[in-house]
Amino acid sequence: MTDTKYCLYARKSTESDETQALSIDSQIKEMLELAKRDNLNVIEIKQEKHSAKEVGQRPIFNEVIKEIREEKFNGILTWAPDRIARNAGDLGTVVDMMDNGKLKEIRTYGQSFGNSPNDKFLLMILGSQAKLENDNKSVNVKRGMKAKCFMGWRPGMPPLGYMTNKEGVKGQRKIFLDTVRAPIIKQMYEKVAYEKYSGRKLYEWLKSMRFNTRTGKDVTLSSVYLILKNTFYYGKFEYPVGSGSWYDGIHEPIITKELFDQVQEQITSENMRCENKEFAFTKLIKCGLCGSGITAEEKFKRMKNGTIHKYIYYGCTRNKDIHCKCGYVREEELINQLTELVDKLDVDQDDIKKKLDCEIKRYNNFRYGILGIDEKKEKIEEKLDYKKYAKYILTQGSVYEKRELLSCLKGKLKISNGLLSLDN
Repeated sequence: MTDTKYCLYARKSTESDETQALSIDSQIKEMLELAKRDNLNVIEIKQEKHSAKEVGQRPIFNEVIKEIREEKFNGILTWAPDRIARNAGDLGTVVDMMDNGKLKEIRTYGQSFGNSPNDKFLLMILGSQAKLENDNKSVNVKRGMKAKCFMGWRPGMPPLGYMTNKEGVKGQRKIFLDTVRAPIIKQMYEKVAYEKYSGRKLYEWLKSMRFNTRTGKDVTLSSVYLILKNTFYYGKFEYPVGSGSWYDGIHEPIITKELFDQVQEQITSENMRCENKEFAFTKLIKCGLCGSGITAEEKFKRMKNGTIHKYIYYGCTRNKDIHCKCGYVREEELINQLTELVDKLDVDQDDIKKKLDCEIKRYNNFRYGILGIDEKKEKIEEKLDYKKYAKYILTQGSVYEKRELLSCLKGKLKISNGLLSLDN
C-alpha cells in the first residue's frame, strides 16, 4: 500500500451539458474497484452535485482543498480531470498545491498525475480542454437561441395565455393558444382600453373570475401590469429582455397592435395620475381596520348651473386586506375631525415654532416692505397659540403645509369607517 492518503471525490453536475457523465454512484463504484485493484489508501469519500464552471462555488470541493492543506489527504481519486475543475481558477489552485508539496497525486480512471512538470502540464491541458468545451457550449447555446428567435420562436416558457406542446422535440415544441386563459387575457386589454379599468379594478375582476396561473395560483397585481405590457400578445418579443433585439413571432396573437397601444396610453396616464397628484393626508394616516395606508382620489360633479365641483375622498389602499370595509371620507369632513382632534394631540412645538417664525417674518416683510406701514413691530411671538395655528393650516393651508403640519404630530392617526382617531 502506498503512503498516499486519497480522498475519493465524485461530482455530477445537474446541468444538461453533463448528460454523458457517469452518475455519482457509478463513479464511486468504478473508483473503489480501482483503489482495491491498485491497493490505494482511500481515507474518505466525498460527493456533490454542482457545476464546476464557476471558481470557488463548490462547497464540497472547497472542503477537500481545505483538508488537503491541513494534510488530512495528499491525494485525490476521481473519475476524470474535468470532475475536479472546468475553470482556470480551481485548476490553478490544485496545481499550486502540487507545487507546494501538499498534493502528491491525482489519480483518475485511466491516468495519474504527479508533481512533475510533464504531469502538471498535461493536467492543465486537460482542464483547459474542459473549459474550452464549456465556453464553446455557451456560444453554441446562444447561437441556437438566436436562430430560434429568427425562426419566430421565443426561448423559454410562453406567457400566460399560451401553452407548449410537451410531446414535441425539445427546442422545437410548438406554442399554441390556451383556450381557457387567452380569451380572458384579451378581455383584460379591452376592459382597460374601452372601459378605462384601472390595474386595481382589473385585478379585482380577475379574482371574481377565479382566474389563476398554470400552477393554480392567483394572479398578483404586479403580474396584471406585466401582462398588460407584454408585447408577445400582439406578436413581437424581445430576447434577451433589455437587449434591444426584437423579433416577429410566428405564434397566434391574442390582441392587435392597435389595442396594445391603446392600453399603454391608458396605463401610462393612470400611473402619471398616481405619481404626480399630491394629496394632503396620504402616507400620514393609516387604516384603523387592517393597518394599510390611506389613499385618495378626486371626483368631479357637474352642477345644474354648469359649474364643476371637485371632491377628494380618502380611503384604505387595501394592501393588507383586499376586502377591507374601511369606507371613504371626504377631505372636508376629515379636516373638521382633525381640527377637533388638535386640542388632544401632542404637537412638536419646536417644529411648529420654526414654521410660525417663518410666517411672522414673511408677514412683517409684506407689511413693512410692500405696504409701507411704518409701525413699531409688536412682540407677536409672546401671543402665539400653537394649536390655533395648527387649525389655521388645516383649514387654510396648502397641500404641502398640511403635510408638514401632520409630520409634527407625535402620535399616529388612523381612520375607521370615516371616523378619525389617535392611535395610542
